[in-house]
Amino acid sequence: MKIIPVIICGGAGTRLWPVSREAFPKPLLKLADGQSLLQKTFLRAARVATEQEVLVVTNRETYFLTKDECVEVESEITRLGFVLEPAARNTAAAIGVAAQVVRQEHGEDTIMLVMPADQLIEDEQAFAQAVQHAATAAQNGRIVTFGIKPTAPETGYGYIEFDEASITGSQAVHRVVRFVEKPQLEVAQRLVANGRHLWNAGIFCFTAATLVAELEQYSPNVAQPAQKAVEAAKVSHSADGFTVELDAAEFRKAEDISIDYAVMERSSNVNVVPCELGWSDIGSWLAISELTEADARGNRVEGEAELFDADNCFVRGDERFIGVVGMRDMIVVDTADALLIAARDRAQDVKQIVASLKRTNHDAYRLHRTVHRPWGTYTVLEEGERFKMKRIVVKPGAALSLQMHHHRSEHWIVVSGCAEIVNGDQTISLQPNESTYIPAGHKHRLINPGVMNLVLIEVQCGEYLGEDDIVRFEDVYGRAPAK
Repeated sequence: MKIIPVIICGGAGTRLWPVSREAFPKPLLKLADGQSLLQKTFLRAARVATEQEVLVVTNRETYFLTKDECVEVESEITRLGFVLEPAARNTAAAIGVAAQVVRQEHGEDTIMLVMPADQLIEDEQAFAQAVQHAATAAQNGRIVTFGIKPTAPETGYGYIEFDEASITGSQAVHRVVRFVEKPQLEVAQRLVANGRHLWNAGIFCFTAATLVAELEQYSPNVAQPAQKAVEAAKVSHSADGFTVELDAAEFRKAEDISIDYAVMERSSNVNVVPCELGWSDIGSWLAISELTEADARGNRVEGEAELFDADNCFVRGDERFIGVVGMRDMIVVDTADALLIAARDRAQDVKQIVASLKRTNHDAYRLHRTVHRPWGTYTVLEEGERFKMKRIVVKPGAALSLQMHHHRSEHWIVVSGCAEIVNGDQTISLQPNESTYIPAGHKHRLINPGVMNLVLIEVQCGEYLGEDDIVRFEDVYGRAPAK
């Protein structure tokens, strides 16, 4: 069997704010062991891939950050593919375009194992066995979903009712009777008690041809735009992989609908593999807290913190030391620019804070103080009326776009590394403790020609300091307008 894992990497993860942001989505969240959810998913995918290839569907804006996460961990994968979405259109469109790409690259009988990038699975061996059962059924033209045997009447998950009779004779794959929306507690208790319901894990297995046919039958408003978006895509191949930049106009025509509504709940060809995987969708800070060992008073801490007369609290720090006194059943999550304090039993309501920030267009819903770019990062150190200070880190061999600002001038001071700078008609080199001034209206570019990170301080002055005051002329990352 030819199995190509497909990782769906998106979603703002609003219940995991302030660590998760729109420009730094939930799959990039680092756990206590230093690996992100995406990295754990990538390694899991690598272990079951038969062709040493993984395909990732992600947003165009987070492509380079997503790629860095995958490349950072060692695996057997030698070919890494990316499908870049120009806009969010939910899981049906994401899986639809992936199926078209897999069909083009490997043939329509290739088996796709579709995995969200933001889940945790502890029993990797059980997962690999479940994949084999699902792939065997997928070879026979079936759509297979993974169902988790429930351990409690959880109201935050959807449920799958299954027929206890096996469809393969191995007792491993069963026919799906129906899907159940996230239920009230009383309903969830009944579903768990009857033994015929599983949590919906959102992991799927099918051939590319099967998925395309099912989408065409049940959701043509997804299938047709997905096909056209891939046909008109810009495709780039390299020695270690490829990228597919979907056609924006065609992709935006796709209906915004989940794969569950688009296909799973409508098709009579859906089957399920019941699993016990040590699975979690890491859907809240409460779930994150369970990954850290509790002390004698039930407190769990990540980072530097001191708790006095506190019980059953979760405290996660970033850079600052945190002191907690006299608190019970609380969640505290601190980042450089935002602090969350919530009752443990209200962890699901963190998304309401994000919704409020989004309504008022506050930067804290979208960006961290440290912002990732294809070339590196910048961190806002201080800002006030008519000035802003940043710490800029440029990766070895990377370059910012050739650009110009209408409303601000900039001063650059090199802290470490070597900088090559285009400033108007001049090209200069700067060493540590050297600087240059770039007037408003000057074309300029920053390049790191060295083998170590280039670090510099940027001071901006002007009447408007927004990130949208950038006119790009050339860019190696495809962000400049086509000539």
